[in-house]
Amino acid sequence: MPRTVTRHRWRALLAALLAAVVVAVGAPTGAHAAPNPAPKENDEKKLRDTLEAAAKGQIEAQRKLDNSRKRAFRLNKEVRELDLRADVMRTQVGALAVESYRTGRLTAISALLSSDSPDDFMARAESLDLMTQRDAGALRGYEAAHEAAQQAKAALDAEVREQQKQVATLKKRKEDAERALRSVGGGVTTAGYINPNSPAAKPAPRNSDGSWPSESCSVDDPTPASGCITPRTLHALRQAQSDGFKRYTSCHRSGGGGEHPKGRACDFSAAAGGFQDRSATGGDKTYGDNLASYFIKNANALGVMYVIWYRRIWMPGTGWKSYSGGGSPAADHTNHVHLSML
Repeated sequence: MPRTVTRHRWRALLAALLAAVVVAVGAPTGAHAAPNPAPKENDEKKLRDTLEAAAKGQIEAQRKLDNSRKRAFRLNKEVRELDLRADVMRTQVGALAVESYRTGRLTAISALLSSDSPDDFMARAESLDLMTQRDAGALRGYEAAHEAAQQAKAALDAEVREQQKQVATLKKRKEDAERALRSVGGGVTTAGYINPNSPAAKPAPRNSDGSWPSESCSVDDPTPASGCITPRTLHALRQAQSDGFKRYTSCHRSGGGGEHPKGRACDFSAAAGGFQDRSATGGDKTYGDNLASYFIKNANALGVMYVIWYRRIWMPGTGWKSYSGGGSPAADHTNHVHLSML
């Protein structure tokens, strides 16, 4: 047999062996399976980026709206108090005007020239000074109260405009999220399990203005996935575990899109034994329902960006929407709960 033929057969055999190895050990399974075929990776990344921008935009707009409403409440109270004060001062000024009209204006010259004695002169001078101070004080008080009330009303009007702006932003961000989901066959409003008896989680730290501090992938991932996660993600994981959700979890994942490589996402297995390539049923489905409901109830306290479970996605401001990942239990999130954090 010629040597060239032997080499060709050897190369073919080697290629076949390599292909077999790739099939045997390289194909991802369970919750780590790729949600979409490789040609759609860019579409998947675009979807994730859009959902992230929409969710963050909604949460930030809601925070600004809530803060504006609090300021408006205080300003409303201030306006009422200042209006009442201005009314009192206005009454005093009006009384002085009536008194001046009824008795005639008492000028300094006429008051002093009509004095009968030096003592009377001094008494009239002191009285005149007190009247001047009283009248001037009343006028200044009224002007100050009136100006303060006008400034408070202007500030209140500004808060109303701010609220209108944030409401419009909320609407737009919601539409962005729904449009992105519709592009992959989802986005339809749907019912989702909510457990009103879910435990209350301990809130994660915030900035003084109520916003979420920027965090990097800076702490060790305690799950078998290894790598790093953000402090806020770790806090949410620990809170869930302390409230009884202790089944297999995987957080950090290198490569790919979404929040896993950023340390801002975790996948929680519905099955007690870990990720399985089948949709959860029975007690496993109930576990997933309760876990998803837990993160939704505590979304504001923990800094949840969105939750995906059983062909549905929940985002603050939009509620449950249909979600289509590609048909497999991993892609459709029917075997695990996905949590993405701010």
